[in-house]
Amino acid sequence: MPREILVLREAEIRRLLDPLACLEAVEAALAAYSTGRAELPAVIQLDVPEHRGEIHIKAGHLHAGAHYAVKIVSGFPGNETLGLPPSGGLVLAFDARTGHPSALLLDNGYITDLRTGAAGAVAAKHLARQDAAVAAVIGTGAQARHQARALALVRPLVEIRVFGRNPEKARACAQNIAAQVPSAGRLKVTVAGSIREAMSGADIVVTATASREPLVLADWVFPGMHLTAVGSDQPDKQELHPDVLARADVLVADSRPQCLRLGEIHHAVAQGALREQDIDAELGEIVAGRAPGRRGPADITVCDLTGVGVQDVAAANVVLARALEEGAGQRLGLA
Repeated sequence: MPREILVLREAEIRRLLDPLACLEAVEAALAAYSTGRAELPAVIQLDVPEHRGEIHIKAGHLHAGAHYAVKIVSGFPGNETLGLPPSGGLVLAFDARTGHPSALLLDNGYITDLRTGAAGAVAAKHLARQDAAVAAVIGTGAQARHQARALALVRPLVEIRVFGRNPEKARACAQNIAAQVPSAGRLKVTVAGSIREAMSGADIVVTATASREPLVLADWVFPGMHLTAVGSDQPDKQELHPDVLARADVLVADSRPQCLRLGEIHHAVAQGALREQDIDAELGEIVAGRAPGRRGPADITVCDLTGVGVQDVAAANVVLARALEEGAGQRLGLA
């Protein structure tokens, strides 16, 4: 039997993986992880300090899945001055029966972007109020746009407020969101002058930055609000002041062990604002019905998303299943 690998490029992957399918796959993968039906090794982080580069390597396997996968994604903010995208990446998929390489997904980081947005939507689906209509997005990069687009799939948004330190980038982000989020004309997308202004009266707040210091303060949080932090994917990053987490009526992690090593919970525990046992649940436990989420309309809910490898596997499995159905991609011999 000839050994081949399927090669899929970004344009094909974007066509094969739509936001709703990704959301459903990620939701199921989080439940599988939190109920012992997945394998997830620790994240490998590699820094290239002389160029401000950071590389994350994540892997995972969903039990009974056709493939396991390894994802490599990079962020080099200086690329903008070179006319290059600041992030990139690829996913390697392997046959779960034999361990032989099955596919190379040259997605340039698209799967990471889409599955992270999907995880934010899963958090809002299970933790935000059902009538949540106003969202604040802190950040202006690709992830801010993906978060806004995914949120609109799970809540009837009428307003999205965008804040970024660079007003020009904030305006561009708001325009992109307005063009990309289906709304039948009912959605208003605005640029806020400050984080506090963006959060005032918001039902959902999503932080999607690379900040190394707290951006959101506890005084700006009010009963009924849901907050999702997605930017703190390594130990030195932080978007929420520890007091924000201490105020939460429901505190959720995507992965308890991972959030204790990096992310918002990591900082709050290190500074004594929280104890490990103050984590109420993993998001997958709530999805699986093994833990409660929001208990009432006045609850303050906080979800710390550091990104787990099973999300990449789930998204890659959708791409590969659809590619095989359509005969998409290019096959290359391995021998």
